[in-house]
Amino acid sequence: MFEFINAKYKDIVDIPQLTINEGLTVLLGPSGSGKTTVIRMLNKMISPTEGTILFYGTDLKEVKSVEHRRNVMTLMQSPAMFEGTIRENLTIPFRFQEKELPDDQTLRGVLENVQLDKNLDTPVHQLSGGEKQRVALGRVILCNPTVYLLDEPSSALDDATEDVIINLVASHVKTDHKSAVMVTHSKAVAEKYADEIIEMAGGRITGRRTLNERDY
Repeated sequence: MFEFINAKYKDIVDIPQLTINEGLTVLLGPSGSGKTTVIRMLNKMISPTEGTILFYGTDLKEVKSVEHRRNVMTLMQSPAMFEGTIRENLTIPFRFQEKELPDDQTLRGVLENVQLDKNLDTPVHQLSGGEKQRVALGRVILCNPTVYLLDEPSSALDDATEDVIINLVASHVKTDHKSAVMVTHSKAVAEKYADEIIEMAGGRITGRRTLNERDY
């Protein structure tokens, strides 16, 4: 899926060779190990200062950033919420792209998928952190990308909500035959959900493990 070839970003990341396969891959390592920098390069938020990153064989330098981000979408630690209702937050990508908006039945189905029992007209400022993260996840699901990039998507949540959010992502990836790259510093989370674990430290790849396929 992704391939790094002598890819560096300043003095932060140095990856001579790495292939990230389809499925759910976890980047595991302590804070400052370069995990988020890798995620940002995968989404073309930044570009390697040296070397090449391929996406299904195509150099990311040759791919338009806006087009790439429609196929490879990021769910951040603190989800971007816009003033207004849940409905408006779910449909904002479609309005930006001047596409036909999903109908309310579709939107309610997404809320059900992310286990958020709220009215579409609920203002997002009334939601908890975990509820906002579910709205953000629902928004990404509606956009139907090929790859999900998850940068510590539950770091601000309590343990119970964290497990729900990551389980929802993992289930969606498996059920809809998508792929995901998830950043975490939690070995327990990595071993519970990953198809493959890539360990990082000091901006370098220090280990790799393939886990057996499992039911999420």
